Amino acid sequence: MLQDIERYLACPHCAQALTRHDRSLRCPAGHSFDLAKQGYVSLLAGDAHTGTGDTAEMVAARADFLAAGHYRPIAEALAGAASAVVAGEPGGLVADLGAGTGHYLAHVLDALPGTVGAALDISKFALRRAARAHPRIGAVVCDAWRPLPLRDASAELMLNVFAPRNGPEIRRVLRPGGTLLLVSPTARHLRELVDALGLLSVDEEKQRRIDEKLGPYLEPAGRREVEFTLRLGPQDVRTVVGMGPSAWHTDPDRLGAALAELPEPVEVTASVTVAAYRR
Repeated sequence: MLQDIERYLACPHCAQALTRHDRSLRCPAGHSFDLAKQGYVSLLAGDAHTGTGDTAEMVAARADFLAAGHYRPIAEALAGAASAVVAGEPGGLVADLGAGTGHYLAHVLDALPGTVGAALDISKFALRRAARAHPRIGAVVCDAWRPLPLRDASAELMLNVFAPRNGPEIRRVLRPGGTLLLVSPTARHLRELVDALGLLSVDEEKQRRIDEKLGPYLEPAGRREVEFTLRLGPQDVRTVVGMGPSAWHTDPDRLGAALAELPEPVEVTASVTVAAYRR
């Protein structure tokens, strides 16, 4: 519900507060943003490029895969970490940068009664789903690499799950003492499919590079690895390929031929790091 997060929003042009006027949000400088009938608002600057956003097909694949519960251990680990870092401080804003369908944000909000969530993503197809993922989610189209349309020090907690990380903006939006919870794949994530299907692989140095890029803005505050085994049928494999970055680089015909060579079901390693960083 956008009304739950309106007080935290800022104009992408001038950073002033936004207020509701019928079916739009406006700032004192006169910038206006219409509310989409699907429940989200676009706070993109006029020259923003949305070509990097997930397509409708990628979003549908992700929604199907997550709804089947394959990544439930990741969602549960993230919700548990969120409960630990905000213990004793109910209320406030949880901002999810690169929220996609809102799946992980919804799990965190269930674990944090009284909080509200801002689902931030550049894909309107994803945010149509995020706007309905939880009664306390407000969905906002924005570019992760530009100033985020949130007010300074407005978020108690920020989430970032398999998504772009803008260190300066994350620091600006977090309140002093606030926490970023970041989920990133390890080099073992989906390794059986990477080898068999020629998918994009994860660099062994990924976590070190994340720490280096966030280092000037946030302090590490602990991490844990979450690793488990998936048992996937052919359609599940197609779905997990189609929902991630490999979807941009995989030829459907070659994928079909490679899938035919896989056992049914195929056992696949899911492996991620859940890391906390504090402002």
